[in-house]
Amino acid sequence: MFHKKKQCKHFKKITNTVSPKTQGCEECEKEGNTWNSLRMCLDCGHVGCDRASSGKHAEEHFKKTKHPIMVELPEKRWSWCYIHDSYY
Repeated sequence: MFHKKKQCKHFKKITNTVSPKTQGCEECEKEGNTWNSLRMCLDCGHVGCDRASSGKHAEEHFKKTKHPIMVELPEKRWSWCYIHDSYY
């Protein structure tokens, strides 16, 4: 059974509601690649592909921006903190 953990301190820093900037992974679309799943940054709305996709663009976004929290798309059923490497 899937149990969510108590949110980490990085979630408390998210103060605004963001919308996805794109319908798919922006980088994959530019490169002509496909993705497995999508993740949206809760700081800025960037949409990137997950770690199982060849581009790993959501993780690359974190490395470039230090925005640690993302949510899975399209259902938004769980979130991920890259700093704690854990889901919520």
